[in-house]
Amino acid sequence: MYKKYQIKWLLILAAVMITGTALLGQEDLAKAKWWHFLDHAFKIFVPMAGCWLIDGYFLTNHFTRLSGFVKHFLAILLGMVVLFVLGFLIDRIRPENYLYTNEIGYRSVKDLIVHLGGNTFLSLVCYFIFSDRYTSARLKTTIVEKALLEQAHLRAQLTSLQQQISPHFLFNSLSTLKTMVSDPPAKNYIVHLAGVYRYLLSFNEQYLTTLEEELRFISSYLHILNERFGDMLKVHIDIQPAHQSLLLPPLSLQLLIENAIKHNVCSKERPLYISISTTDLPALKVENNFQPKRSRLERPGMGLKNIIERYKLLVGESVEVTNDNEKFTVTIPLLNHESNYNRR
Repeated sequence: MYKKYQIKWLLILAAVMITGTALLGQEDLAKAKWWHFLDHAFKIFVPMAGCWLIDGYFLTNHFTRLSGFVKHFLAILLGMVVLFVLGFLIDRIRPENYLYTNEIGYRSVKDLIVHLGGNTFLSLVCYFIFSDRYTSARLKTTIVEKALLEQAHLRAQLTSLQQQISPHFLFNSLSTLKTMVSDPPAKNYIVHLAGVYRYLLSFNEQYLTTLEEELRFISSYLHILNERFGDMLKVHIDIQPAHQSLLLPPLSLQLLIENAIKHNVCSKERPLYISISTTDLPALKVENNFQPKRSRLERPGMGLKNIIERYKLLVGESVEVTNDNEKFTVTIPLLNHESNYNRR
């Protein structure tokens, strides 16, 4: 909270306001006692802190139903209200004024106008300073994350180059083996296995891929899994045609399927059911019946962690994970255009 709400800058601004307003008080400040200054600081800081937190709440959260202008206007307006209400309550509790000879209360229309004018100015100051500092902090974070992402991608590319000899050899060997095998099921299995390796060899060259390409890869991947698990694994795919061209990080769907198989019982007595569908958000939803392996109860899925981190770094989007002890569901956003990839 300290960093999110830029508390350091609240303390700096409050110190400036407290000092400035104290100097506008009685001519001989030497006559004032130390607790007079403490009382004055309390009356200035508390309303400012309330206004600052209101600004922070609006600026650090996303409101889908509010446009940018409306959100900013509400932040400033509510900041003014909080300043006025807290100032009024403090005046009711501690009406004594030790540093000023001319007291401005809340008894006349003129007093209210003075307070509203001052609150408007202070709310604008709090809002613009918070906005500037928060934007600057976000920019620094984005620059650091972009640098980390580029370094990670470079390392992945170097690793891929180092490891390409073996996969390419295997891929070429599979292509040769296909011509040597006459049994149709075996030949079909080799074709799908080669398709999986072809996709794995190419995914490091791009940050995002279309859902259509991912599903084409998953078709081969599921064929291999079906040969292994048979009726123990049942996968249902329901993808809206309009969502086929949307984007997601490559291998995301494969990692989610692998995560479900790795952490759940998959047997003839207790088949594992996996449902893959899209929502109107748009998003991709992968759901499976929750029947965890005992050895996996306390172990987080590395594949799922990988997806969450990639979405955070690549597109600044969050991955939704829900578990009601009957269904385990992961929902990942689908991107409308590569321009949504704001970390590139």
